[in-house]
Amino acid sequence: MNVHVKPGPLKGNLQVPGSKSHTIRSILLATLADGRSCITNPLASGDGLSALAAARAFGALVKEEQSCWIVQGRGGELQVPETVLDTGNSGTTTCLFTSVASLVDGYTVITGDEQIRRRPILPLVNALNCLGATAFLTRPGQGCPPVVVRGVLEGGSVTIEGRNSQYVSSLLLSAPLAKRTTIIEVVNALEKPYVQLTLDWMKRLGIEIENPADYTRFVVEGGQRYQAGNFTIPADWSAAAFPMVAAAMTDSDVVLTGLDFSDSQGDKRVVEILRTFGACVQKQGDDRLRIVGGQRLQGGFSIDLSDIPDSLPALSVLATQAEGRTVFTNLVHVRQKETDRVAQMTAKLNSLGCSLHLERDCLVVEGPTPIQGGTVSSAFDHRIAMALVAAGLASEGEVVVTDAQCADVSFPGFFSELAACGADLSLVEAS
Repeated sequence: MNVHVKPGPLKGNLQVPGSKSHTIRSILLATLADGRSCITNPLASGDGLSALAAARAFGALVKEEQSCWIVQGRGGELQVPETVLDTGNSGTTTCLFTSVASLVDGYTVITGDEQIRRRPILPLVNALNCLGATAFLTRPGQGCPPVVVRGVLEGGSVTIEGRNSQYVSSLLLSAPLAKRTTIIEVVNALEKPYVQLTLDWMKRLGIEIENPADYTRFVVEGGQRYQAGNFTIPADWSAAAFPMVAAAMTDSDVVLTGLDFSDSQGDKRVVEILRTFGACVQKQGDDRLRIVGGQRLQGGFSIDLSDIPDSLPALSVLATQAEGRTVFTNLVHVRQKETDRVAQMTAKLNSLGCSLHLERDCLVVEGPTPIQGGTVSSAFDHRIAMALVAAGLASEGEVVVTDAQCADVSFPGFFSELAACGADLSLVEAS
């Protein structure tokens, strides 16, 4: 499906969907918990549904009701999946449930789509082997799924690469159910808000854990139990970035609803970054954010993406409309998402007349430059698709984004929400 986007503003209220990161952690932990849990406002598409399928594969009983998943957990007594576990396009589900598989005395085979089969997972595989499980990859020399895992996780000491926080979160989530204490040493700790989000969930469900302020060492006692409960999934700050940026670049007046300003999600920092650019962003109450466009945007500063790699697609579009030279730093992990988002956004925005280039390990955006009309591919990456739609709203001509249906991975209803706010866009089946 292709989306045709014409320039124009957004006016009205826009509901942000439930957080992908929270949804996946909640269904995983509800599966491991003793008793019945109710998860309200889950992300019921894309990655959220991949995590739901994984939970069922390990034996959780899940009833899907309107805006709620009711989960009967296994209390740590998981079943061996009856068939290969296909996580679709969900890197988070792939990583987090790989360690869940180490809790089962039987072989679990985990794979995903073409993008997942290109994403590195070898550091996590090596870590599980250090902790007493058996894990290996089916393609020697590739370092990527499919992965085969057999438990049972014993515990012990391990050192893990922290550039990808999913490795760290994966070990943390399963460590309480190991036979003995697990000590996790982290090298190059990045994406720390995602690790904090994991720790928040663990503590909420009754787990005791020792960790320092710098996220480099964690001590988790084995033999603990997760407690079931009722949980409400907050809105996804990563998803909120796209309408925020679109509104800031255009003569818009839009209110985002359903947000949680106290949440651990790192991408809420985008609010302060937009203000640094000179955008008018106003907090309204406990869950609403108003963005009034039309202000002159000013770049000329550096943005460190160590903790917020998912913000690169949206913020790189914003930087094209800001005066000055904006530099994005710490990009290694940004290149290891669904696609190499640094290369993809550079190529696609340059094809629309913008000026982006790499200097050593930094992405430099020179602005402001007019965004021209044209056709660009989403590269089947949900965040690239939404970033290019935002660019289209601020362009000088129609922008066509091909294979745009992938936006549903993290923002179901993205196009209809924009259209309800006045966006001039149309969805066309690809010929």
